[in-house]
Amino acid sequence: MELRPFKYFLTLLILILCLDLKAKEIWILDEKLSTVNFEVPVFLAKNVKGYFNEIKGFVEIDTSDKINNKAIFSVKTDSLEINYEKYKTLLLSDTFLEVTNFPTALVDTKKFIYKNDNELKLNVELSIKNINKIVPLEIEIIKLAKELVQVKGSFFFLRKDFNIGVGKWSNNTILKDKVLVKINLFLFKKN
Repeated sequence: MELRPFKYFLTLLILILCLDLKAKEIWILDEKLSTVNFEVPVFLAKNVKGYFNEIKGFVEIDTSDKINNKAIFSVKTDSLEINYEKYKTLLLSDTFLEVTNFPTALVDTKKFIYKNDNELKLNVELSIKNINKIVPLEIEIIKLAKELVQVKGSFFFLRKDFNIGVGKWSNNTILKDKVLVKINLFLFKKN
């Protein structure tokens, strides 16, 4: 049996993959420094404020065409910490986040154009409880070092769009519908 065509194919495949990798930069989220905070207004009380302890993500920069960039970030929903600790179990329950069925919330930029800008306005896909909605996201990119950047930004979504707070909690009189999310992400370039 002749293996020569297979060897040529394998060599060509490796060459294509190596060329493809050179055209992309991968930036990995520093999970210890990065934060994802949220805030929900409450009528006649302190706003519900919190953050997620477990976040993951990466950004892929298309260095050749500069148009096929993408970023994906996720939070583990049961890593939630809030200022109303006695309501944490309620927020994790089927009434709100349904963490047993939906342990992750996701932000996916799909493809976007980036040409070393300091500010970007993107429409990203937010996925909570397997419901996907497009939300506008404005970010500021701060170059801290050659291989370290900080990305700061915010967006908001409506609880009702993701069935967060059902039953008696669906009324917006006390717990408002608009959720503000603030991100402060640190990314390092993968070598």
